[in-house]
Amino acid sequence: MSDRTAVATRIDTTPAADGLYREHVNPQWARLLDVLQMNARYSRCLGAELFSSDGRRYLDFLSGYCVHNAGHNHPYIVAALKEELDRCGPAMIQMHASELAGELAARLCQRAGGGLTKVFFTSSGSEGIEAAIKFSRAHTRRDGLLFLDGAFHGLTCGALSLMGSSFWKAGFGALLPGAEQLPFGDLDLLWTRLATRNYAALFLEPIQAEAGIRFCSSEYLREARSVCRRFGTLLVADEVQTGLYRTGEFLASNKLGIDPDVVVLAKALSGGVVPSGAVLMTEGVYDSVYGSLQRSILHTSTYSENGLAMRAGLATLDVLEQEHLGERSARLGALLLQRLRESLAGFDMVRDVRGLGLFCGIEFGPPKQLRYRVPFEAFLRIHPGMFGQMLVMRMFTEQGILTQMCGNNFLVLKVAPPLVIDEEQIAEFVAATRNVVELIHTSMAFWADALNLARRVMNI
Repeated sequence: MSDRTAVATRIDTTPAADGLYREHVNPQWARLLDVLQMNARYSRCLGAELFSSDGRRYLDFLSGYCVHNAGHNHPYIVAALKEELDRCGPAMIQMHASELAGELAARLCQRAGGGLTKVFFTSSGSEGIEAAIKFSRAHTRRDGLLFLDGAFHGLTCGALSLMGSSFWKAGFGALLPGAEQLPFGDLDLLWTRLATRNYAALFLEPIQAEAGIRFCSSEYLREARSVCRRFGTLLVADEVQTGLYRTGEFLASNKLGIDPDVVVLAKALSGGVVPSGAVLMTEGVYDSVYGSLQRSILHTSTYSENGLAMRAGLATLDVLEQEHLGERSARLGALLLQRLRESLAGFDMVRDVRGLGLFCGIEFGPPKQLRYRVPFEAFLRIHPGMFGQMLVMRMFTEQGILTQMCGNNFLVLKVAPPLVIDEEQIAEFVAATRNVVELIHTSMAFWADALNLARRVMNI
């Protein structure tokens, strides 16, 4: 056992650790994990595998919501960070021009293509969306913002303004004025709104993640790009989950033929180790914010270009490219979709299996058999996520698979493993999924357990 693993094990198995979390961080989250029987203490995480202190091994098919494209604790990334710390280089001096930031920005722009030539670095996707809101308003001198039904752009106030779900917004008061939701895929209304020339930007995810791995049509994406240009509205692509080869290409925008004015990246750029994000933009957008010496500090952040985050980003790009993980994502993603579709064909609750690269979703619907349909509809009335959480719990406790339902669509299971998975791990996941889906269709035990879970949730 390495020193690093030994330290992790000691930390994970400290009896007081969970108690302190409950007392000082988020007790309700810990209680929910208890109810779902998913409150594991992880001692070691490598590649696509998670090992708990009680000796269990889990396959990660969630990737921290697409953080771990390069896998957990990739040795190359870990070594790069150790080297950066050992050299005692500049970190957050603020009054300097970071060479690492320049190198990372150049590589990101080169791979993104199009007219994206400038980068502002952030610590998260939400922070990136906030920057994109400011920059689009500065560039267009307009206040209006458009977003699509089903969008998930983050949980800070500006990002939250670009989401329609009342669940995420309830209780937080008034958000940004001028933000308007458009129906998903409605080109006529998009034209009508943009023709007013009141809108600074259209924010969209090339593939909507939390709405259930939902695709806009190629026609909509092409027309959205065209009409935005026609009326002077910026197109902002939120690639926080779809970027960095998750769908096979560096950006899903590249794959789907979009040419955005602004791209927001985060999650996988961190290498799963140091929080990092980036807002890529055209020269014109950049000049609208930083157009003079006086304005050079107009938008900034303390941690924006910190040395460890920049080094993590560079090392992550090295891994993604040297190990050809984009090609791997495209190849293994196609294999995963094929095998899931074959394995789940004939189950009436499986409505669709869709995806691009290693960014997939399995959509469920009401069962046809009355004896299962009655409890299914009862669980939806108790909470729309009840069925999905039972599915996730069974996958975790009985099959050793970590995954989750989509945040805005509780009937779609997100399938987003690290891009380093292999064919054996895909076969393991497909078999595990079929086992649980077959149980749903053949055993009342699943539904009885779900009812007991509902009772426990209602009593805490």
